[in-house]
Amino acid sequence: MKKLNLLIALLIFTVSGAVAQVVDPVKWSVGFKKLNESEAVIFLKANIDEGWHIYGMDVPEGGPISTSFTFEPENGAKVNGSAAAKKPKTKYEDVFKMTVPYYSGEVVFQQKIKLANAKPTTVKGVASFMACDQERCLPPDDYEFAVTIK
Repeated sequence: MKKLNLLIALLIFTVSGAVAQVVDPVKWSVGFKKLNESEAVIFLKANIDEGWHIYGMDVPEGGPISTSFTFEPENGAKVNGSAAAKKPKTKYEDVFKMTVPYYSGEVVFQQKIKLANAKPTTVKGVASFMACDQERCLPPDDYEFAVTIK
């Protein structure tokens, strides 16, 4: 009898796990372009599922989590300025009681890197963001990346 109860419980957990839906509305990709021997640009592209959005990089205090980036260049390279992107759209959100900047569809973030020498340089980093649709907001998430500039 105990074996039968265990088998039934295992079957229920297996079926519920297979039915559970993992929501991952933002797909990230990373690349770079070398501008010259001493400078490169890292591109982080967010493809956001239809009906979803992520927030801009300058959300007012008291609002949702802003999209932000950390960059850790190696080989003596340095971050040059701050991340940039096209101007976000804005809308009023009742849940936050404020107008917030957001991106939907596709957005490309850019970060300039000052290279120290001609050797390949790896830049590791994290994109932190919060994705929402009309009904819910997912917990803040991170996309870890690494790109080697040659």
